[in-house]
Amino acid sequence: MGIGTIKEQTMNIGLTYTGYGEKHQNYVKWLKGNNAGITVTKLTAEGDRGLIKECDALVLSGGVDIHPEFYGGGLVYPKQPRGGWKKERDVFEREVFEFALGQGMPVLGVCRGLQLINVLLKGTLVQDLGEKGDAVHEWLEEDKRHPVEVVEGTLLHAIAGESGGEANSAHHQAIGRLGEGLAINCRAEDGTIEGIEWAEPVGKSFMIALQWHPERMYTNKLPDWRLYKNIRERFLVEAGNGGGIK
Repeated sequence: MGIGTIKEQTMNIGLTYTGYGEKHQNYVKWLKGNNAGITVTKLTAEGDRGLIKECDALVLSGGVDIHPEFYGGGLVYPKQPRGGWKKERDVFEREVFEFALGQGMPVLGVCRGLQLINVLLKGTLVQDLGEKGDAVHEWLEEDKRHPVEVVEGTLLHAIAGESGGEANSAHHQAIGRLGEGLAINCRAEDGTIEGIEWAEPVGKSFMIALQWHPERMYTNKLPDWRLYKNIRERFLVEAGNGGGIK
């Protein structure tokens, strides 16, 4: 199945910058697919903060660890980010997330984006999964892959249309205490939380977040396409395509 199945329509997706050009372009390729009508706007703390006002939806991308002060974590742990934390990014992404919710924009969180959403809603993080967890989840020379179980009755289950699959993995932190108003929609076999959404979505904007990287599953054409293709298509529908899936 191809990814370009959304009817062409003009829309602008705000995408926070991962910090790496090639990784950022993976998101752009995944979001745009074959649809020339989709614009992806790079959002950074150093850039024009008003750009989010021109967007129809928001993607919180992956990247460096969130500063521990945002969730009461310790400043010393085994894998502090190379080059230090990027607190200015944390603050900026909090601003755009809160703006998006206030405007009713659809929000998609990926890896760090999932963790940020959880933290901003008063949850916590496991600062390092340890040797056993890293063997399953941590990125080395390439993404790892592992099974995930999707919780029936959740938005993710409705979107993916299946109760499990194999996702990629490139993280050493994970959700600890779940944030307020959130529900778990997916877990790895070891219990690591792999996806979250609103527990009570009525009256709230569309929001879903994933610990895996759908943009790299798309780039690498991994077989469980429902975990990246269906999510992309539903997100774009919510962003303003009006249900235009062929």
